[in-house]
Amino acid sequence: MKVVFAGTRGYIESRNRRHFMHTSLDVSYLSDTVRIDCGADWLEQTDSIRAAAIAITHAHPDHAEGLKNGAPCPVYATEDAWKTMASYPIEERRKVNLREPFQIGKIRLEAFPVIHSARAPAVGYRVAAGRVSIFYVPDVVYIENRQDALSGVHLYIGDGATLTQSFVRKVGGSLIGHAPVQTQLTWCRKEGVPRAVITHCGSEIVEGDERTLGAKLRKLAEERGVEAQIAYDGMEIVLR
Repeated sequence: MKVVFAGTRGYIESRNRRHFMHTSLDVSYLSDTVRIDCGADWLEQTDSIRAAAIAITHAHPDHAEGLKNGAPCPVYATEDAWKTMASYPIEERRKVNLREPFQIGKIRLEAFPVIHSARAPAVGYRVAAGRVSIFYVPDVVYIENRQDALSGVHLYIGDGATLTQSFVRKVGGSLIGHAPVQTQLTWCRKEGVPRAVITHCGSEIVEGDERTLGAKLRKLAEERGVEAQIAYDGMEIVLR
């Protein structure tokens, strides 16, 4: 399996050459490729997407608004996401049911519900191909069914809104926001995930000093027995 970070910027104004496009991931195996998420930055570039399908984690603008003018391939999304995207002129719509695996070519996906936003319910995708599994969750407070989601996963790709400061808050009795990276690394330790890559980068990463932040992340990861790094646009990882 090969993963390519087509974009790594969160829903922020800041950007730089390494974090320029909204967070988006291409997962490829043999001749099949799936694009996960297609935010507003991609609106004029959807024709450049070379994928058998696009899967959406949730319908916030930085994850779905690139499809406002349509899509070049089938789009997979939950019923909640389709409600928000109802006006998008997407011809081939596929409904994703929680915890029901589905196949796109030789790539298998399963959507796990996660806590992130009350208005735009989100999922994380467990993606498997060949002998490799990854878990992709660019916006998250908490993963429901976390043990099932992360069991046997080779790579966790998570939310980089903040490294240590909590962006979690309660609104109307519900938790929303972003778990810090250090919390996500603890999940990886508990569930035996050996490696993590941080995407959906917030202002702390995009505006900060890369070397300093990289060292801070490695220290947080080492304390938890996990290998970790920050993704950047165009970064490729091959998993065997």
